Parts: sequence; structure tokens; C-alpha cells
Amino acid sequence: MIPDVSRALLQQAVSGGGIPGAALGVVWMDGKRDVLTLGHAQLVPEAVPLHPDFWWDLASLTKPLFTARAVLRAVEAGRLDLDDPLSAHLPDLAWMQTTPLKERTLRQLLTHTAGLPAWSPLYTWGAATTIRARLLQEPWQVAEAGQVVYSDLGYMLLGRVLERVYGQPLRDFALDDGLTFAPDPARSVAAEHCLWRERVLRGETHDENAAALGGVSGQAGLFGTLAGVLAQAEALLRGGWLSPAGQAAAVRPHAEGRTLAFVQAQPGWSGGSLCSPQSFGHTGFTGTGLWVDPVRGVAWALLTNRVHPTRHSGFDIQRLRRAVGNTLLAGN
Repeated sequence: MIPDVSRALLQQAVSGGGIPGAALGVVWMDGKRDVLTLGHAQLVPEAVPLHPDFWWDLASLTKPLFTARAVLRAVEAGRLDLDDPLSAHLPDLAWMQTTPLKERTLRQLLTHTAGLPAWSPLYTWGAATTIRARLLQEPWQVAEAGQVVYSDLGYMLLGRVLERVYGQPLRDFALDDGLTFAPDPARSVAAEHCLWRERVLRGETHDENAAALGGVSGQAGLFGTLAGVLAQAEALLRGGWLSPAGQAAAVRPHAEGRTLAFVQAQPGWSGGSLCSPQSFGHTGFTGTGLWVDPVRGVAWALLTNRVHPTRHSGFDIQRLRRAVGNTLLAGN
């Protein structure tokens, strides 16, 4: 069962105004599971109670749960190899330019070691077609490969690789139950009152760059229910998320503090300091996160709408994530 101290931490965060709502799900290796839902899906312009089956904007959980997994599935199917250079699948990349980006590999993009910048306001560039073309032609300042620099741009390029390999937009890729690119707004958790779009976002992608590309990109755009995200966590804990070889590759170290799809347990990480060194997880900007401790035999998902109605609330979501993780493991 979810420990009382974990429940109290989340109740305090909700009742104290730190976050409008929270959903916590925990699954153990022996098959036991427990869930908790607190607070509101929306506060403005009107209050909407949070229901357990509502859709959450998973933000950067899109990276491991969709993009990295899809790349690894393509590797399993023989369509891609982790050490393929980008130019093998994006021959128009940096056309008429000399740049090391062309030779950076899918493995380097997955582990954020390709030397790309972290982010750029692509949504200010114009129409989706312009953004899609300019992403490939922008003269990005590419640093030396090897150092980990968390990059949305790298995952946007991985998304384009997937679209080219499969000949279809990301929005048309098949998803597991409890995951979607097209949630029902009436059954979705509200995100921010977006100053660019000038409205409260509910059932539409919070990430500006993904939104400008039609709502789905390699770095963001996936929505999930608590049950859907917890099912992903359970598959990672118990096996079956990929083939045995694919899953082993997805969760073992490939760069400093990084697996192919996740962040490894390390000092100060989001899962808390009581996790075993083999633990891994990932978070999303909107307030979402998923963690797996295979040694302790437990996995959990904590979903919050900490950006509603604004990302500038000052609430320390990282502290809450670590505290919840520690109380779950202490009670395990």
C-alpha cells in the first residue's frame, strides 16, 4: 500500500496550493498495486475535480515512452541501427553545409550526447511546414560529442527519423492502452494559461514547439492516464516493454547518468536518494514522472499539473518528487 506519509506529502502539496492535483500509482514486483488521486484537474477559469481516468500531458515523458521506445523497436525490426549516422535517414540534413551533425548517431541523440543545443523557440518561426524544414537546415552550433546536454532538438530530429523510416506522421503511430496523442479535452487535466496561445490549455499540447508542429513531436505531445503510465512502469519493472535484448539496452548505462531512454539514479536525481544505483526514470515539464527500482522491486508514476495555471508558481516539484520516492522506498 502507499504509505501514509506519502499520502500526507501529496495532500499537503495540494491543500497548500503548490499543485492543483496529483495522481500517484505504485506497482510492486509481486503484482500488488495502489493508486491515489487528489485535488483538481483545473482551477481556472473554473474548478474541475480530478478523476482517476483523466488524461495528463506527459510532456518529456514522450521521449522515453514513445520516441526512444519506437527507435528501439525499429532497431529490433532491423529498420535502424543505434550507430547509424543521422544523414543515413535524413539525407537532406544540413544541405550544402559542413557540420558534424550529419555524422552524429542515433545512440548519441538518444543519450543527449550529440552536442546539440538544449532548446530553441522553433514555434516562433512560422507554419509547421517551415519549422519542419528549418529544423533540418538551421546551422546549429554543434559541440563536441560525448558530453551530456539534455536536448529537445535531438529528440525532434529522432522524431523526423521515425517519420521517414515508417512513412507516416508520429500522430499515426500505434500506442498502448492509456496513451494517446488526441485526448478528450473534457476528460483532460489542464495545463498552463499559455501566454502565446492566450488560453488555458486542456487536452492540447503544452510544449510550444510540439504544438506548433501540430501537437506531436519527438520531444513532447504524448498524453496518458495514470493507469496507462503505470502500465509502462510495470512493463519496465517486470519485463515486456521491449524484447529482452531491447529492454536491457534501454535501461543499462550508455553515457554519464543516462541510459538509451532514461536518467539513471544519481545524487540529486528526481527519484530520491534511497533508490538503488540500478534505478532509472524520467520526468516531464508539466509535472509528470515515472521511476523504476528493479532491485527493490517497485515502480511508480507521479503525475501533477504543477504548471496550472502558470509555470511561474515557484513550487519546488523536484523536492516533492524526491520526497515521495524516498517515502515509498522507506515503506517498501
